[in-house]
Order: sequence, then structure tokens, then C-alpha cells
Amino acid sequence: MYGFNSICSFSLPKYELPTDSVRELIANAVAHRSYLEPGNIQVAIFDDRLEVTSPGMLLNNVSIKKMIEGYSKPRNPAIANAFAYMKIIENWGTGIPRIFRECRDYGLPDPELIDFDGDFRVNMYRNNTNKASNESISESLNSDEAVIMNIIKSNPQISQKEMVTKSGFSRSKIQRILKVLQGKKVLYREGARKNGYWKIL
Repeated sequence: MYGFNSICSFSLPKYELPTDSVRELIANAVAHRSYLEPGNIQVAIFDDRLEVTSPGMLLNNVSIKKMIEGYSKPRNPAIANAFAYMKIIENWGTGIPRIFRECRDYGLPDPELIDFDGDFRVNMYRNNTNKASNESISESLNSDEAVIMNIIKSNPQISQKEMVTKSGFSRSKIQRILKVLQGKKVLYREGARKNGYWKIL
């Protein structure tokens, strides 16, 4: 009986973005979008990021911070259950933490979650020339600070009251985080309190 005396080895290609996370993002957009809102799920690729936008803002009692920590409240349970049965998604609440973990394993910046203007968006950043800068900023922030930075990125004119609603943090905690971020020189307040805006450095 003939056989091989040596074992052939090969390596699978490593894609620019974690493919399981990209699939999870799109599946989540289908399962959690609002079907009462007009519009379609949009997937866009830019020089620096992959962007997935779905109609419908976050449900009540759901915040970006809770999502990062693993909290889930499906908007469309029937679709979510069907996807879980077909192994398209895993258990509720595991997707976002796993996406963050896989991006870090890839050496990519943390994804950006944005709740704005009736839509919800996730940005997954590519490994481009801005990577080192993005990573150094990301590594200098804790999870609460990252939540506030993401909220400000989506709306630099946002008020502290709106930050409370979007983050789930108290007003005093928001103020402490803003002070820390300004101390780290990653955030700057431009203009007066009423008519000014936040500038990310």
C-alpha cells in the first residue's frame, strides 16, 4: 500500500478583518433592526473602516455600555431565535463582546458603536496608517471612557444630559469622565458651554 513519507503543510489566508465578526455584525443588523422604520441595512467600506448601519435606535433600557458588557434585548426574538438555531449567531449577548475580543486579537482598534438619528451603526476599523494612533488612544482609555468617546464621535455637539441617556451613566459620572479625558489630552471643549462642541484630539 502506497503512502506519503512527508506531511504537506499549508496556511489559510488571514483576512484584513475577522470574518466571523463581520458576519456577526450583519446578522445582528438583520435580527435587531426596526422593521417599522423605513430604510435598509447599509454596509459600506471606507479607506479606514467597515460600516454597518441598521434602522432603529437602541431599545429602552439598552445602552452602549451594557451591550459591550454582554447585555442583549432582541428587538425581533423570532429572527434571533431562527439565526441561533441555524448557528448564524451564537447565544444572546455574546456577539458584541466576542467582536471586540476578535478585533483585539487581530491587532485592530475597538469597534465603535453609535446610536444616532434613528439608526444604529457599528464601525469596524481597518488596519491602515492610522492604526498606531487609534490603538494608542484606545489603550489609554478604560471601558467607560471609551463609551463616552464613541458617543461624542457620533455627535460632537452632544449635551451632558444626552450623554446620560445614551450611556446609562449618572450626570456626575459623565462629568468625572469628561474631566479625565480632557486631562489625558484626548478631548477638548471648544466654545461656550451652551453653543460649543467637543473636539477629539
